[in-house]
Amino acid sequence: MEARNNRKVRKGVVVSDKMDKTVVVKVQNLKLHPRYQKFIKRSKNFKAHDENNDCRMGDTVEIVETRPLSKDKHWRVTKIIERSVEVANEG
Repeated sequence: MEARNNRKVRKGVVVSDKMDKTVVVKVQNLKLHPRYQKFIKRSKNFKAHDENNDCRMGDTVEIVETRPLSKDKHWRVTKIIERSVEVANEG
C-alpha cells in the first residue's frame, strides 16, 4: 500500500448500522470550559464507509478521513478496536 498524507483519525462507537455499507459513529471528546475550568463532553456523529458490513452497534472502531463518498460520508472504518457484548433479549 502506498503512503498516504496525514489524515484525521478518530475513535468512536457505532450507534447505527442500519444502512448498507455505512455506519454512524459517535465520537466523544472533552473540552475545557474557558471560564469555569470544567471539562464538558462534546460528541459528534460521523457517517463512515464499512465495505463488508462488519461493524455492529456498540463496537468501538477507528475511522479515517477520506475523499467524499456521498453527500454526508467522508470517513472510512479502518479497524474494529473492540466488539460489543451482545445482550440476549429476554421475554
